[in-house]
Order: sequence, then C-alpha cells, then structure tokens
Amino acid sequence: MKSALFKLHIAIFLWGFTGVLGSLISLNEGLLVWWRLLITITTLWLLSFRNKEIRKLSGKDFIKIASIGCLVGLHWLCFYGSIKYSNVSIALTCLATTALLSAFIEPIFFKRRISLFEISLGLLALMGIALIYFSNLDFSTGIYIGLLAALFIVFASVLNKKYVTGYRPQTVTLYQITGAFICISALMPLYNHLFPARSLFPTKEDWLWLLILSWLCTVVTYDLYISALKKVSAFTVNLTTTLEPVYGILLAFAINHENKYFNYSFYIGFLLIITAVVIQMLRSMRKKGNDIVIEDAAVA
Repeated sequence: MKSALFKLHIAIFLWGFTGVLGSLISLNEGLLVWWRLLITITTLWLLSFRNKEIRKLSGKDFIKIASIGCLVGLHWLCFYGSIKYSNVSIALTCLATTALLSAFIEPIFFKRRISLFEISLGLLALMGIALIYFSNLDFSTGIYIGLLAALFIVFASVLNKKYVTGYRPQTVTLYQITGAFICISALMPLYNHLFPARSLFPTKEDWLWLLILSWLCTVVTYDLYISALKKVSAFTVNLTTTLEPVYGILLAFAINHENKYFNYSFYIGFLLIITAVVIQMLRSMRKKGNDIVIEDAAVA
C-alpha cells in the first residue's frame, strides 16, 4: 500500500512537472506537442510490440477512440499554448477547473440535472478565475487558452466514459495517443502557416527536455499511475490528483521564479478554485459510492 501510494505521488508530481518542461522548450506549442507525440507514440508502439500487448480494433472502434485522442491532442496544444502566452502557474490554475467543468458538462451527455450546489461551486471557481484574470491582465490570452485546454480534456473524459468500454487502459492510451498524433500532424501545415516558428526542429537542449517529457513524464508516469490504481482506493487517487496543479505551481515558482508575477489576488483565486474542486470531488464520491477514478492520464 505504501509503495503504491508513493508511486501515485511520484506520478502526480511528474505530471505537475510537464508544464515547467514545456516552458523550457524553445519550440512553439504546436511543434512541441507534435514532437512529444512522435516520441511518445514511437515508444508506446515499440513497447507494445515487445510485450505483445497490441489488441486489434474494428475500424469503427479505432475511429471512435482515435477521435477522442484528437481532443487530447488539442488539449495539449492549448495547454502548452497557455504556458507560452502566460506562464506555467496560469495554465495549471486553468487546468484545475476540469473537475468543476465536468460537473456541468457530464449531465448534458448523461441526461442528468445540474444541482444548485454544483452551480454554487461553479460560481466560487468563477470568482477565483476572475480574481486571477483581473489581477494579471497581461496574461489574459493565456487564461482563455488555458480554459479551452480544460474544456477539451473534459470532453475527452466524458466521451471516454460514454463510448469507450471493455478495453484495457493501455489499449485505449495507445490508440488515443495515435489519434492525437494523426490530428496534430494534419493541423501542422495550417498551424505553422498561421503561427510561423523560428525552427521546425528541436535544439540540443530541447531534445533533452522533450525526451524527459515524453519518456519520464508520459510513458513512465502512466505506468506508475496504472500500477498504483491496482492497490490505492478511488478516494485517495482522486484526492491526490488535485495536487497536480499544486506541485506544478510550486515547481514553477522554484525553477522559473514565477511567484514574482503574482500578488495576493492570484493566491486567493487559486485557493477558491482548489476549494471548489475538492468539495465537488468529495461530494461526487459520496454520491457514487467512492468509485470515481480520474481516467485521463494524458491530462498534462
């Protein structure tokens, strides 16, 4: 149990580190995501061939799973775009709203009513976003893009719950990352035309950060996460996952010294968002018998 909990915290910590790595890579967000996906997908397919874990899908199921992967790719694109247009702390704060956004979006797909309590929590989080927004107007573009990143991953999560069943997590991840790569590759010509990059290729230093991002913070972290899920309760997993933005922001403060950009309004706003998220998560687990698990290991 202690070993599984340690693995879980390491996984969440490393996911928090992905934002800092994104800020260190000189490529724009489009190329950063494309190279990350290329390295990750190559590694995952090689490991799957070696371990004989590849499960063939019907054409219909592949399109369904790969299409959701496209949303994951767009999430990564917006997440790193938010970092490039603002900073790591802003992007992670926006990403922290995903649990609350799910509370509003899931009822639409599963035909449930939205409770007044969830609306109240949404307003609390909105107050937090407003505090951060109006105290950091220079980062407004990054906030918009960060919230869009949160929306993309929420839709991916909801569609996974609704349409993707009966497959091992490893299979879903393999084909969704494949779908994300296909989607981003198709977008790249237009994206590079609209947002020209100084270079299409990583520098020597970029390669180091990309390999850490793709291997350590994606492939290895996902393996740690899946291993922990087998022994740790859903309650612990969900509560620990809320630490991702906290870990990430602390790392951004320590490595990028981002704390110099913020005043007390940022900290109050962040606290309001995290409070709303934790309350919603505890409430959801109480209602659903403590069986909720964060499914999207590709959040960051």
